[in-house]
Amino acid sequence: MQTNQAKLFDYVLITPARDEAAHIRKTLESLVAQTVLPLKWVIVSDGSTDGTDDVVKEYAAKHDWIKLLRMPERRERHFGGKVHAFNAGYAQVRHLEFDVVGNLDGDASFECDYVEYLLGKFAENPRLGVAGTNYWESSWEKSLKYDYRFTNRDDVSGLCQLFRRECFEAIGGYKPSKNGGVDLIASITARMHGWESRTFTDRFAIHHRQQGTADAHKFLVELHNGRKDFMFGGHPLWEILRVVYRLTKKPYIIGGCLIFVGFFWAMLTGTEKTVSRDVAQFRRKEQMNRLARVFRRLFVLRRTPQQDVDPVGVDSRL
Repeated sequence: MQTNQAKLFDYVLITPARDEAAHIRKTLESLVAQTVLPLKWVIVSDGSTDGTDDVVKEYAAKHDWIKLLRMPERRERHFGGKVHAFNAGYAQVRHLEFDVVGNLDGDASFECDYVEYLLGKFAENPRLGVAGTNYWESSWEKSLKYDYRFTNRDDVSGLCQLFRRECFEAIGGYKPSKNGGVDLIASITARMHGWESRTFTDRFAIHHRQQGTADAHKFLVELHNGRKDFMFGGHPLWEILRVVYRLTKKPYIIGGCLIFVGFFWAMLTGTEKTVSRDVAQFRRKEQMNRLARVFRRLFVLRRTPQQDVDPVGVDSRL
């Protein structure tokens, strides 16, 4: 059933890629093996100088649905440039008739039915606007990135972020941000427009570069993440609980401490927020609502015999 539904959905992909020669072949191999192929896949070489273009040309010569678009070289590597590259790629496909548009990183790989699975989710739920999955970072913890018993499933990672076209155009696409978080902002904005966004946990992708290392040393990533949590409107209480949880994950103790320092130092120094006031308020309201649901469930657990309550249900609502 899902296979037939998914194949009714045409999709296009955009991949902004900057110096991804070490990984992009894995991404290309994953896409050409998909059970449902895209109408078009535009790979935007964002000033690459490491041979990324040559790898893409090799595959584009064999598959007419793969297109390489070359952007001018630039000195800086930042997320604002990534959005400009995505928009340049989107301009190449927007005249096509498609139902779903995806932003795919050039250092990801996945199973052959990965895209078909996500298209099936759009077919099942007409209100689903943004979809993705959990992922495994092959260069760091050797495990799934998030334990979604304790993490919000409504925010969809930009590693592979698929949008219903109507939703993507309603939110005005990605908003440039030198500080990153464009995938988070897009997920939040979609929900503000009445769409649902969802990370599905029974599939996963593989990320071949540690998240955040494009613009920070791998040992300082969590410090930057804490700072970004503040800049993207996170609530202090939510952040404290996140820090407590992060203390139990690699790198043990230090990771949580760095997040704490990054967030509260940004707060104390008056760091300017990346998101608008409306987005920050909406995000904080969502976080407090999720905490309220969890605390209500914990109260039920304390008053109800253990066998009558599913303890996993408490965590899955975060």
